Amino acid sequence: MTDAPPAPQPTPQDPTGAILRRGPFREGDRVQLTDPRGRLHTIALEAGKQFHTHRGHIRHDDLIGAPDGTVVTHSSGQEYLALRPLLSDYVLSMPRGAQVVYPKDAGQIVTMADIFPGARVVEAGVGSGALSLSLLRAVGDGGRLYSFERREDFADIARGNARIFFGADHPAWSVTVGDLVEMLPQTVEPGSIDRVVLDMLAPWDCLHVVGDALAPGGVLICYVATATQLSRVAEAARDAGGWTEPQAWESMVRGWHLEGLSVRPEHRMHGHTGFLLTTRRLAPGATAPARRTRPAHGAYGEDYTPPVEEWTPEDVGERVISDKRVRRTLRDLNRDAERTSDARAGDERGDLRPGD
Repeated sequence: MTDAPPAPQPTPQDPTGAILRRGPFREGDRVQLTDPRGRLHTIALEAGKQFHTHRGHIRHDDLIGAPDGTVVTHSSGQEYLALRPLLSDYVLSMPRGAQVVYPKDAGQIVTMADIFPGARVVEAGVGSGALSLSLLRAVGDGGRLYSFERREDFADIARGNARIFFGADHPAWSVTVGDLVEMLPQTVEPGSIDRVVLDMLAPWDCLHVVGDALAPGGVLICYVATATQLSRVAEAARDAGGWTEPQAWESMVRGWHLEGLSVRPEHRMHGHTGFLLTTRRLAPGATAPARRTRPAHGAYGEDYTPPVEEWTPEDVGERVISDKRVRRTLRDLNRDAERTSDARAGDERGDLRPGD
């Protein structure tokens, strides 16, 4: 048995995590196995270990040192395709506490909010860190992502997921545990932020704070689950002034079946996950031109006033995550991080794998 390939050494030109996205499989790498039926299994490679199914196993040693895109044979004779998970694969399989932002929405947020390399971005809340990974990829090592999360256990899960994906703590990221309204003015200078992403129950409560933080022309994008929230944040932005006319949309993704002449839409599709709303910060003292289109008759009613009730996750149909599940997720994340760190440390020392 030959030695495992040496771990490639990052160069100053390599962004954080890039070195883990190329080259042969190494100990500690996460690998996605696809069976003949298209079912996915994600494993972290460890020398001497085996991945078991009800029909047999695959030896991790058969993958360590193999190139990305390898086909490996199961002990039952079935062939599995082995690939590094893409970011979109990782966020759907990673440990989670809160519900994640799905890749189709994360892609829309990065593009429609114009998240660029070197940008200074504020994010609230963090949840399990799915959107944070896309934002960190977009701003790069030279940008800044200021993330705010009310729950410390969720923040710990997000940090753990990012640490496994990038292989280290990302230099552009800071996570603050606390309320955005209270903590943002203590964290950033007024007018110093390029983009703000709000994934929270009541984004309208934060408009005055993020408005002070955003530079003129900066983009605010809100991700909300219900039409009631969408209407509420749009009206709050109009009433507050200092913002361009809000734009809102949702995206739905439908896959297609491709086999010979049988080309048709899939029976299932990714339907509604959330609404996105964008608006931009006006220059100090500027007033947006009046809208030419008038609201539909009766859109507001004679005595329309926005409700002032307190919102809860249950109000928007979010599944309540038990504390027990969060603790278990944190425990699993810490275990995986320790195994990955130990494997990569041994690889850097040039240790031989068992049996070499």
